[in-house]
Amino acid sequence: MRNWKGVRATSLKHAMQLCKEFARDQRNVSVERIAEQMGLADHWILYKWISEGRMPAVMIPRYEDVCGCQFITRWLANTSDHLLIDMPTGRQCKTADMHALQEMLHTTTGALMQFYAGSSSTEDVLNAVKNAMETLGWHHHNVTTYKQPQLEL
Repeated sequence: MRNWKGVRATSLKHAMQLCKEFARDQRNVSVERIAEQMGLADHWILYKWISEGRMPAVMIPRYEDVCGCQFITRWLANTSDHLLIDMPTGRQCKTADMHALQEMLHTTTGALMQFYAGSSSTEDVLNAVKNAMETLGWHHHNVTTYKQPQLEL
């Protein structure tokens, strides 16, 4: 099974394909079912959008919602040199969360060391650094809102 946490899209078309693959792998949802839940008359429309790497902007939030991921939104933000941080709720973090953070930071440090030694690609290092920054940003805001947690809906 694929580790989806560190996956980043390299293009809009790739982001759309990643959403489709995520829906299939994590939610067992086919393209036909995605199109149906999006309210499309024909699933071939969705296939066309994915193959061309073009989708009406008003359909992106629904597509990502049905697929259960935000690869397109993240790609759009990253191409504008912005980071996206999931909205923290002020919840208590578990030991597994801390281990995942430590592993991500360790991996990022290793990627930086390999890059400066000349044995790692720029794209791989930048993806690792962005993932680490987004995760740390989430923890920063989570600690800030910890005293006033939001209600989970």
